[in-house]
Amino acid sequence: MAYQIEVNHLSKHYQVHEKEPGLMGSLRSFVARKYRNVKAVEDVSFNIGQGEMVGFLGPNGAGKTTTLKVLSGLLYPTSGQASVLGFTPHKRETAYLKQFTLVMGQKQQLMWDLPALETFLVNQAIYEIPRPQFDATLKELDELLDLGPVMKKQVRKLSLGERMKCELAAALLHRPGVLFLDEPTIGLDVTMQARIREFIAEYNRRYGATVILTSHYMADVTALCERIIVIDKGHLFYDGNFRALIERVAPYKIIKLLLEEPTTREALAQFGRVESCDGLTAVLHVPRAQATDSAARLLAQFKVDDVTFEEPPVEDIIREVFAGRVAGL
Repeated sequence: MAYQIEVNHLSKHYQVHEKEPGLMGSLRSFVARKYRNVKAVEDVSFNIGQGEMVGFLGPNGAGKTTTLKVLSGLLYPTSGQASVLGFTPHKRETAYLKQFTLVMGQKQQLMWDLPALETFLVNQAIYEIPRPQFDATLKELDELLDLGPVMKKQVRKLSLGERMKCELAAALLHRPGVLFLDEPTIGLDVTMQARIREFIAEYNRRYGATVILTSHYMADVTALCERIIVIDKGHLFYDGNFRALIERVAPYKIIKLLLEEPTTREALAQFGRVESCDGLTAVLHVPRAQATDSAARLLAQFKVDDVTFEEPPVEDIIREVFAGRVAGL
């Protein structure tokens, strides 16, 4: 299989200056500076095929953004190799720069005092996009993101959600084959997050683009990515199917009960682990393979007004992985 992104034993280290507080600390820093070696990324390897959408997860400071910056050519790796679309990113070849995009939710490329359309035209010139292709792409992006009402307004007068739509459009005018998306929905309301997710999925479907997505909103990852890569403290912890990780970390389902008559924790304990019980409502954790049988026995033994099955919260599962409490990762 030909991979569009190949990362082999990639490492990125920084020398960080440490200064003691106060005047004496400032004077000492002039004479004998102290440095600390920070291993932002350490011996990370993975491959991603064409059209894959991969969630890149980790807590703050895990090394996610550093990895994306290396893959974008913004940073030179300390050691190891990276290849994207057959190019070495840090060489910054023009042919490569025209085939990927990096969108960072906390950074903007739009010109603050001008309409977003002005930035679109600047990007057309930078990427040397033929006018017919530019017009056709902008029309498609307008249909997908409803850009018409906002393209000609000053960027500083746009809402956060409107700006994010324009940021995505500006980044995709040259129809890149690889998308590095770093927190693209940060700060957006739930409705706009869903709209951005739908747009990313549609862009992937139309153009077969390869996507690496980082996000602290698990809804982004669960909606878009079957595969996830988990990184923490610069090290790769997990690379595989998202559903398989959920079943491994949380081999149970949650049954929530609304009872017609009060019961006790002891009476429910035979069906699974009782997380809570206040008489008429109860929450149980039951093994996945036994969930259907346990529900049937509960319905036969108790007068149940309502019963629901739920998956464990994805946030809790990822928290377990970050905490290092999952064996074998």
